[in-house]
Amino acid sequence: MIVFDLHCESGHRFEGWFGSSADFAKQQERGLVSCPDCGSQEIVKAPMAPAVPRKANQVSAGAKPRLPETVDDVPQPVMQGKLPPQVVKALAKLTKAQEKALQGSKWVGRDFADRSRAMHYGERDTEAIHGQASLEEAASLLDEGITIAPLPFPIAPPDELN
Repeated sequence: MIVFDLHCESGHRFEGWFGSSADFAKQQERGLVSCPDCGSQEIVKAPMAPAVPRKANQVSAGAKPRLPETVDDVPQPVMQGKLPPQVVKALAKLTKAQEKALQGSKWVGRDFADRSRAMHYGERDTEAIHGQASLEEAASLLDEGITIAPLPFPIAPPDELN
């Protein structure tokens, strides 16, 4: 079996399992390959990195897959070609909205969860902050009733800017 990363004309990304590359082509010709999100049959293979296994002596025993530490680490769908003009316009509006929302906000880096919690419980003065949190930290904050929201676009820490 071979696994292909596929995407439709709308940019939805998904994977498909086939007996071979020729099997994928035959199924696509017969109209059997469609997007699970929108049903489109305009499907193409997405670029993929080859799976090159490590030597047995390089794999540590009991190694667990690395989970994303922050929302920025979560893989995002990829689209080939130009974005439709309405998408470009929407992204520009989101960018401006994020810039406006961050005006007067203080970067706190990995201290985001601790500072948000301290402000919520009255241990610190309330202020607008943004920073990084792991998925577990974000879920914990939400479970405690602390209002947070992910930013649409990643933010580079100030010390990493040119």
